Amino acid sequence: MLERTDIEVLLTLADELHFGRTADRLRLSTGQVSRIVKRLERRIGAPLFTRTSRTVALTPIGERLVVDLRPLVAQIDEAERRAIDSGRGIDGELRVGFVGAAASQALLKAVARFGDRHRDCQVRIHEAQLHDACERVMSGQLDVLITALPVEGVRVGPVLFTEPLVLAVPEGDRLARGRETTREAFAARPVIQPKGLPDEAIRYRIPAVTPSGRPVRPGPTAETFSEILALVATGQGICPVGAHAARFHPRPGVAYLPITDAPELQWAPVWLESNETSRVRAFVECAAQDVHDG
Repeated sequence: MLERTDIEVLLTLADELHFGRTADRLRLSTGQVSRIVKRLERRIGAPLFTRTSRTVALTPIGERLVVDLRPLVAQIDEAERRAIDSGRGIDGELRVGFVGAAASQALLKAVARFGDRHRDCQVRIHEAQLHDACERVMSGQLDVLITALPVEGVRVGPVLFTEPLVLAVPEGDRLARGRETTREAFAARPVIQPKGLPDEAIRYRIPAVTPSGRPVRPGPTAETFSEILALVATGQGICPVGAHAARFHPRPGVAYLPITDAPELQWAPVWLESNETSRVRAFVECAAQDVHDG
């Protein structure tokens, strides 16, 4: 049976392809790493790496062994982590955030379920704005955030709900005369740019050109959803938003038109991988409970 140290050396060397860096990562000497690799190769009965004075590379047998071992090691690590979490319990503080009214509904359900299961953990709820939501996750100010996708550079949990995109337009605009619209309407007026929204999310909602190739003109920027609606109501632009806005944010001067050919908006919890804790995992499980039940 392979020992844990042997496996760690094998996988680390497969990543680094350098004996010195492998030794540094594992706090071993280069000689120890070399001896462990030779012992593994004797046990397997074939070379796992090819070495020259300048390069280290996996052999086909070594590559196959690494591919087979990685998921097994991940399962062992996860089992160990779950056992530790169960033994210690979940306590301390969890900082959760949300963007928008629809996300707040999903968050409140998750917080209530989490509170019933983990009474020793205090949950602090924070409303995040468009311009700072992702930055608060990246900086560690929030442990987990429920927001619209896509978001890059973070771990993404299960999709909690989806909704259509609608186009917020000035109430008296000719666009508001119809009951629905298409992405061709994006070329008719400047499109308000939500400040701070990740580039991939902007591209998902606001294309550079319409399906027929007409250019989409960028309009003024807005830091909050209220600013978006104010800009729309004063005729300074239009903006695609989640359909929940029509229910939670009806206001004079703004009409919401279904966009028949737009992609759906997905909402999910996101968190920084380096900030993943038992509290975060437990909260995400609680948030996803309605999805699993459904």
